[in-house]
Amino acid sequence: MTGPRVAGVGMTPFGKHESRTARDLFAAAAQEAIADAGVEHAAVEEVRFGNFMGEFAEGQGHMGPLAAEAAGVHAPSTRIESACASSGAAVRQGVMLVQSGQADVVLVGGAERMTNLSTADATEALAAAADAVWEVRPGMTFPGAYALMTQAYFAQYGGTSEDLAHIAVKNHANAVENDLAQFQRAIDVEDALEAPTVCSPFGLYDCSPISDGASAAVLVSEEYAAEHDLDAPVAITGSGQGTDSLALQARVSLTQTTATERAAAAAYEEAGIGPRDVDVAEVHDCFTHAEVLALEGLGFYDPGTAIEAAREGETTADGDLPVNLSGGLKAKGHPVGATGSAQISELTKLLEGRHVNSDAVSDSPGTVGLTHNAGGTVASAVVHVLEVVA
Repeated sequence: MTGPRVAGVGMTPFGKHESRTARDLFAAAAQEAIADAGVEHAAVEEVRFGNFMGEFAEGQGHMGPLAAEAAGVHAPSTRIESACASSGAAVRQGVMLVQSGQADVVLVGGAERMTNLSTADATEALAAAADAVWEVRPGMTFPGAYALMTQAYFAQYGGTSEDLAHIAVKNHANAVENDLAQFQRAIDVEDALEAPTVCSPFGLYDCSPISDGASAAVLVSEEYAAEHDLDAPVAITGSGQGTDSLALQARVSLTQTTATERAAAAAYEEAGIGPRDVDVAEVHDCFTHAEVLALEGLGFYDPGTAIEAAREGETTADGDLPVNLSGGLKAKGHPVGATGSAQISELTKLLEGRHVNSDAVSDSPGTVGLTHNAGGTVASAVVHVLEVVA
């Protein structure tokens, strides 16, 4: 057994879709994933759909049935909500359904519509992922929360805005040729450092954008793939999820992400690997410094040492560990409920050699990729290990 195979993936361009609802967007992504998998709609036995802010953005709850209807399937369907980790958690639910033998074919994914809200309303909706009593009422926003975490990191370990700028430059460069990315334009360090301040030390280019979009994947059992002669060389060999205290003041540290550490430990154990075995990663860079925290929480770097990774070229496309070859949340975009499954979609294509940036990754058996999807200030984290197995 190698784990559930990723038989097909689909994803809309991320960005602004003024005339499309979340269900419209998911319909496009799901239909693409099903066609890519080469399975019949009737073969889908379960649907797990990630969405965070449907009630805020569209006045729409109870989106599980809508997702199934949009996909053109009649299987049981459940909405999964875990803030920005919603579709990462949906993927994990699909993995467990296949692993347990309860289903052979599961459609997973997510969708979010955000740009129909004003920036103020979108900020208020996103704040629902924080502690309503101890963080939201006093006025904390997510840029503010991540800025506090970054200032604490700088005070403990050092680091500068220029270090963060190199992360933004790297991820924008990776997105230039990605037609699904929201920002297909390169920036330089000066652009990042001279951008308007959002919340010190973050400038505009340190922050992921408000985005619309959807993504989906079809997961199948190894036996189903063999019986139906599916071309599905990528398996999910490890899956882990971790949690931490929701409010920042309840945490042991502002410079470490315990939820990521817990999720990674579980995923590594299930896959039978360690961080040094990973060849490429898609991590949750909702802010530039979030990428630093992710790289350390995942065990790629010791605490306090990942801040210069992009500046030193270690995580660039030609570095030892390419990170966010899709452009990441920073440049590909961040429709929050779709982000986790989008990471699965992009990484699968990278590992299969059919992504525009696949030249940076080997598609040979044994190549290992990792996705990391976080909710809120990493009170939730989901990690998946993907491997080329055939």
